[in-house]
Amino acid sequence: MTMPLMHPKRKNPVLRTRQMNLPPWARGRVALGITAAAAEGRFELQVCEVCGTVQYPPREACHKCLSARLRWRAQSGEGELLATTTLHHSNDLFFRERLPWRLGLIRLDAGPTLMVHMHGEVGEAPARVRVGARLDRAGQAVLIGFPNEGSAHMADDKMLREMTSDPKFRKALVTDGKTEVGQAIVRALVKAGADIVWVGHAEPWKKTGGLEDITALPQVTLVPLDLTNGRSVSELAGEIGGKVDIVINNAEVHRSFGIGARRGTDVARAEMDINYFGLLRLAQEFGPALKGRSADGTTGATAWVNLLSIYALSNFPPHGTFSASKAAAHSLAQCLRAEMRPAGIRVINVFPGPIDDEWNQHVPPPKVAPGALASAIVKALRDGVEDVYPGDVAQEWLERWRDNPKILERELAAGGS
Repeated sequence: MTMPLMHPKRKNPVLRTRQMNLPPWARGRVALGITAAAAEGRFELQVCEVCGTVQYPPREACHKCLSARLRWRAQSGEGELLATTTLHHSNDLFFRERLPWRLGLIRLDAGPTLMVHMHGEVGEAPARVRVGARLDRAGQAVLIGFPNEGSAHMADDKMLREMTSDPKFRKALVTDGKTEVGQAIVRALVKAGADIVWVGHAEPWKKTGGLEDITALPQVTLVPLDLTNGRSVSELAGEIGGKVDIVINNAEVHRSFGIGARRGTDVARAEMDINYFGLLRLAQEFGPALKGRSADGTTGATAWVNLLSIYALSNFPPHGTFSASKAAAHSLAQCLRAEMRPAGIRVINVFPGPIDDEWNQHVPPPKVAPGALASAIVKALRDGVEDVYPGDVAQEWLERWRDNPKILERELAAGGS
């Protein structure tokens, strides 16, 4: 049984913050298929389309029939624990800091035998276990053996917490608390056990419903933050940048219509100024502070969350300029992820379908409720994934986009959704 995580002691400000040592992250291109699936919370292995063999480790050809027709397919992970061992010595800097480290040999019901990291609640062999894939601090997939029935605090396992971004006992910044989505995110973070939630609000003279309710929560502190103003972002970063563990950028401007239905570029500029340049300003100011604190104990800086849109994958003409701004933000977020990875900071991109808000009033259901979107973000932090697609519309679009992006583009141009 995992002991529940205790509230960490306050850090001595005189002590120098440790620098992150990452686990080994050299992978061949073929093996990145496991990483791509783990980034979305799935455990996949190669399956031969000719003879049906499930194989591990990944290869260019089937080890049984030599066919190159291999596809990645989701696996249940059910299997039998054959043996375990505990490492007490390692030449790798990452593992030396975390010894002892337990490993297990597991034979999957699907066929392959794997060497995996072991969750602390898994007993000795023989035993039934379940294998899952998680991203480590280097952003690469690793395999973990889990008990079939875990305790209520199994997420507090020391090894597992390293591979997730659980908000418990951490400090978070939510960039826009004036929207229903922002307020739902704040409530979800508080419910998840966050210590402090700083909530940004621009134009404080504007009265907004619901803001008073979240400020009544003892964990919540309002802070002035205008992502269109570089000075505002810089001042806030100077004040709290060295304390934030999780940044959630939910600030956005969303207007309907495309190119020909609106004259001028003012609205498109406003969308880009928040959705793209706002993210850029935030990353330039808060990014270095997060990277410097990624090894700061059990509650060190751990994640950056971007609220994007499924429209970032393929332009939705009725929301054309908004789609374009989110596509630009998506590209920037990929750059941010690459720059954050050497410090072990996870960048999570959230691609919801239409949100049930004022800008999607004329969009027919199904739509994503703000509370459901907030829950999906907290779940992504707890599961340690990189890409999330909340809602039925987002899931359908993703499937169609992966099947054939050109067909999806034509369908949307013809009025489909």
